[in-house]
Amino acid sequence: MDTPPPLEDQPAWRDALEQRAADTRRALDEGTEGDVTLDQTRVGRLSRMDALASQALAQAAQRRRGGTLKALEAALARLESGQFGYCLSCDEPIALARLWHNPAVTLCLSCAAEAER
Repeated sequence: MDTPPPLEDQPAWRDALEQRAADTRRALDEGTEGDVTLDQTRVGRLSRMDALASQALAQAAQRRRGGTLKALEAALARLESGQFGYCLSCDEPIALARLWHNPAVTLCLSCAAEAER
């Protein structure tokens, strides 16, 4: 679905949130980024440094996925409580396009801009 459903269409939002959460869980489960594999045919300090750098990047990606999953689960909880789609700061509706792009977002654009200052 390219166009966001109306905020009142909770089943559509629930389906979208659950699908994104399932995709994120699958990516977390497939991630085996914690292991460093050294290419034994290439010995040297740079090879080890490259492997360690790759490991650090992969671990950071896993942490981001974990954070994304928690945010999606929190969005599902807000949906169940009737607070989904409303800014946690000003209680105004969050723009549907913003919410569709990132359903875990908790602030409207104005409050998010203010929070960044």
